[in-house]
Amino acid sequence: MTSEPSQLRFDDGKEPEALRTIGEVAAGFGIRQHVLRYWEQQFPMLRPLKRSGGRRYYRPEDVRLIETIDRLVNRQGYTLKGARQAIEEGSAARSAPALSTPAPSRAEVPEDVLPRLRAIRERLAAALAA
Repeated sequence: MTSEPSQLRFDDGKEPEALRTIGEVAAGFGIRQHVLRYWEQQFPMLRPLKRSGGRRYYRPEDVRLIETIDRLVNRQGYTLKGARQAIEEGSAARSAPALSTPAPSRAEVPEDVLPRLRAIRERLAAALAA
């Protein structure tokens, strides 16, 4: 098995280059099947093979694209339109967060952040109460 992140999602004994059904891909990413079908409408570059009866088979490149869409939309907060633009422009790979970037230490956080956040929270609470 390759060390590609998308291949780590599947522990089914299939070869890394094997076609995968929509059920296998949905289970591997924790995404519902209807979401994958909707993404096919929103991302023209996502084109799984369709056999008789409309049964979908995802190629490894489709799985990698789904992984990118999932990361952009569900983890990085992109809209579908923004994710599509990032993929089309090729900036999706560059927008991936570094996995080894440590969280900022308490010493790196400016001292006035907490009072400012508390003031914002109070203003929001007052606005909601009004």
